Amino acid sequence: MQKMNKIDVEKVNNQIVNWLKTYAENAKVNGFVIGISGGVDSAVTSTLCAQTGLKVLCVEMPIHQDAKQVNRGKEHIEQLKKRFSNVSNTEVDLTQTFDTFQSAVPKSDDLAKYNLALANSRARLRMTTLYYFAGVEGLLVAGTGNKVEDFGVGFYTKYGDGGVDLSPIADLMKSEVYELGLYLKIPDSIQNAAPTDGLFGDDRTDEDQLGASYDELEEAMLADESGKSESDFTGRALEVFKIYKRLNRINQHKMVEIPVCKIQR
Repeated sequence: MQKMNKIDVEKVNNQIVNWLKTYAENAKVNGFVIGISGGVDSAVTSTLCAQTGLKVLCVEMPIHQDAKQVNRGKEHIEQLKKRFSNVSNTEVDLTQTFDTFQSAVPKSDDLAKYNLALANSRARLRMTTLYYFAGVEGLLVAGTGNKVEDFGVGFYTKYGDGGVDLSPIADLMKSEVYELGLYLKIPDSIQNAAPTDGLFGDDRTDEDQLGASYDELEEAMLADESGKSESDFTGRALEVFKIYKRLNRINQHKMVEIPVCKIQR
């Protein structure tokens, strides 16, 4: 399958930082608020925002969170605060809020759907929290989704981590986010950690959920964009291409505008 060419990290970095600063100034806001997960996407996004010189609020929102994810997030925030005086942080433990919500809704007999619905509810509680801080402090919610997640397989929660004001890295493949992360000196603990959405309170990875690695999905996305079909592949490449196409198809509702019934007047 096709692979991405290396990006000019300095050029890309400067382009995103200038875009962020211009957008915030035109919107007449004070800066950005970002949910910090302990993953590379939120680490890169927050570092890009920090370079604007505008206010950056990093928010940790644990919900029965795996300790390793929490520790990685804290390590990144402390490093970022030492590097940029415009960065501050806060923690909102949403565990009790989530537990209250879970106890208030009926439990489904379909455990797979029930657990997925609760996982998505975690993301939506976090989105609500970020918009609270955005409202009281005059900030924009910066999204942390990359191109494979946002426009390839739709691996995010609608109105959860997909509910943002702007998306600085959504035109970068996951491999390009890692390239930028190296340039930005993101902690090794984050760069080397297996990607995870952290929505299930365990150590399952994104690959466990998707059935393929980001590198594989990235290649499948490029192949699909170039017009290739299942007949062009065999073996594992065919399996991954089918995974990509299925996820892309079933998650189109996340990637297209909300359908509106146009009334004939």
